[in-house]
Amino acid sequence: MKTIIAACSQNLSGSRASVQTALRTLLAAPWPSQRDVRAWLQLLSVLQWVLSFLLLGTVSLLLLIYLVFTRFWPISALYLAWIIFDWDTPEKGGRRLPCLRRWAVWRHFRDYFPVQLVKTHDLSPSHNYIIGSHPHGILCVGAFCNFITGSTGFGEMFPGIRPFLTTLAGNFRLPVFREYLMSGGLCPVTRRAIGYLLSENGTGNAVAIVIGGAAESLSCRPGITTLILKNRKGFVRMALQHGAYLVPSFSFGENDLFRQVVFEEGSWMRSIQQRFQKMMGFAPCVFYGRGLTSVRSRGFLPYARPITTVVGEPMMVPKIEDPSCEMVDMYHEMYIRSLLKLFNEHKTKYGLSETDELHIL
Repeated sequence: MKTIIAACSQNLSGSRASVQTALRTLLAAPWPSQRDVRAWLQLLSVLQWVLSFLLLGTVSLLLLIYLVFTRFWPISALYLAWIIFDWDTPEKGGRRLPCLRRWAVWRHFRDYFPVQLVKTHDLSPSHNYIIGSHPHGILCVGAFCNFITGSTGFGEMFPGIRPFLTTLAGNFRLPVFREYLMSGGLCPVTRRAIGYLLSENGTGNAVAIVIGGAAESLSCRPGITTLILKNRKGFVRMALQHGAYLVPSFSFGENDLFRQVVFEEGSWMRSIQQRFQKMMGFAPCVFYGRGLTSVRSRGFLPYARPITTVVGEPMMVPKIEDPSCEMVDMYHEMYIRSLLKLFNEHKTKYGLSETDELHIL
């Protein structure tokens, strides 16, 4: 018996010594610095944003379909009824949640790149505006961060102005994802939705439109700034019909966030991309960024490159219910000149050289 007790005492002493040694080792190990913690928070904030835009709609749809065949089918039935009842809400200003726009995670999202908003002129709350957002890039990071989140101070720079950002109407047909989009102030890029904001929602509305759209993303690559704008005149016609002022904006650094495999014009891969774009409304890009664990690895996260969005001078536009083609062309040319002026005045301040040019197709 004494032998057994002595053995147990020896084991307990050994266990206590092992625990003490482990604790000393743990306490002696270097703890992550505040800088490391901030870097991980920034990386996670970008990760949740990328996953939300790439997977939230599809995963939610598949989950609701799966629930139909389980005892939880009432969840799918109730949500389907809700979507039918709420079908037109995206076309009528959406359902913004100011608390989500002020979500702390967006500050980490902003600081990851970082993203900066630059104001050049005041915007009066007594008017409505169409802000042309250029370039499209791959995921429109600059437009989202500046016009949808409050992290860059849009509300403080432009008091009394409510920013909205337009995106593909098909995104608002996906369950749960539509609620996520509307909560931040996104709306469909349709005449009905934009017309509602410019004529039936009072004044002080600024509707940001990424004019180049999906087609422009195919030309997105570092060192080359190409905009698809020459034949995009619908936004000018809408501005004339509603008397909304036109405001150019440019996000310097947007094209540096990803690397894209660009297929030459006339190649079979390029033709597949263009056909897919005509059918689905967006172009399938072959791109890559950094990985989750290392900057040197490849993945789907954007590279940390500074983005500076410069909002230019508002261009006064008269209200004409049925503008002629000549009138639309005139204001379209004025808008292009204003955008070129904005680009040339600020390009050397935000990473480009004096010889860099803005190509408009």
